[in-house]
Amino acid sequence: MFGWARWPSRRGDANHKSMRASSVLVPVTGADCDEDVVRLGCELLESRRSLLHILYVIEVGRHSPIDADVAEDYQEGERVLRKMEQVANSYNCSSEAHLVQARKAGAVVVREAVDKNVDAVVMGTTEAESYGSFSLGDYIPYVLRHAPCRVIVSRDPKPAMGSLDGYRR
Repeated sequence: MFGWARWPSRRGDANHKSMRASSVLVPVTGADCDEDVVRLGCELLESRRSLLHILYVIEVGRHSPIDADVAEDYQEGERVLRKMEQVANSYNCSSEAHLVQARKAGAVVVREAVDKNVDAVVMGTTEAESYGSFSLGDYIPYVLRHAPCRVIVSRDPKPAMGSLDGYRR
């Protein structure tokens, strides 16, 4: 499905590296794009012994203690993780799911990438705007800046816009 995820082969390039990985971290949020990023993570794994780490982070604001009771968020996280494990299982991927409660999701993703020594982090995003321009928010740029491994960001396709015939010459 995601055969495009591998670098194109270049003949004579001894430094060419495949995009295959022995372990991949996929942070999920309950968004529509989660299933796609889990599938992409599975596609990147090099063998059945490779491991997909699925991570759900419950962000706790500074106004609450870090160990605050967030039962509803916890239940939602468990539901999302179960669903994503089913997606991974349908790809015959070995997976581990983790739910973490923290102040900032980006820092947790980077820490998990380091602790689990993953080869890649695969994150999904949807079309988001902040003050009228495209935005990745805070967490994706943080991971891009600080992760010690490859980071792959997948955005949902934009809805089809009207015909562009008026722009063709």
